[in-house]
Amino acid sequence: MTILCEGAALKKFVSWNVNGIRAIVRKNFMEVFDAQNADCFGVQETKCQEGQVELDLPGYYQTWSYAEKKGYSGTAVFSREKPIQVVRKTGLEVADVEGRICACEFEPYWFVSVYSPNSQDQLQRLSIREEWDAHLTHLLDDMAKDKPVILCGDLNVAHQEIDLANPKTNRNNPGFTDQERSAMTRLLDAGFVDTYRYLHPEEKGAYSWWSYRMNARARNVGWRIDYFLISRRIAEKLVSANIHSDILGSDHCPVSIEIDL
Repeated sequence: MTILCEGAALKKFVSWNVNGIRAIVRKNFMEVFDAQNADCFGVQETKCQEGQVELDLPGYYQTWSYAEKKGYSGTAVFSREKPIQVVRKTGLEVADVEGRICACEFEPYWFVSVYSPNSQDQLQRLSIREEWDAHLTHLLDDMAKDKPVILCGDLNVAHQEIDLANPKTNRNNPGFTDQERSAMTRLLDAGFVDTYRYLHPEEKGAYSWWSYRMNARARNVGWRIDYFLISRRIAEKLVSANIHSDILGSDHCPVSIEIDL
């Protein structure tokens, strides 16, 4: 049970890599969206272009960041409040061309939905990923100088061994390379908190993505690669951080936080 003092403003934020917004709308997206009742709902891997999907979300502003390549990548934010400004282009080609950042500024905070590049088989995109990691850390650090930042999304990295089912056999595979894990550490050291580990530091078996192969989800052989990171200065205001592994529809499940802002 959460007890808040009079006048407290409890905000709920949700993030979900939907693996194709058009496909999931035909499944359970609206049901999940309505049930979550979020103040801001970030989505990743929308895989659509402008005009390819129409969502009826009464009471929400829709902010989209599309990839130039059809059916690929893309992010969005659905918010109860109208953003003061929106940032989609940040000067990094992989981010700008692939719609990997959708950042919305509101009066008390920045809310940023991101979809980090996968370093891919044989690490063929690792150098691009390293450039992205450095760029993202700089971008968030710059935003946080003005007001707190709430970052959500598929960061495509399991930070610690506790964050995936098979750390030994996955060492230096995409999403669990030393480079990607170190970049995550540097991001946190820049002034951010991994909300789930902040409230659940020792919890094992908490994953947000499962391969479609070998019945991985039913066996809970997964990875925690979907995150909410928040500026450290508002960490003490964090009320809850959850992974909704019971929600199907994508190979990822939604994650959420509640914070008293």
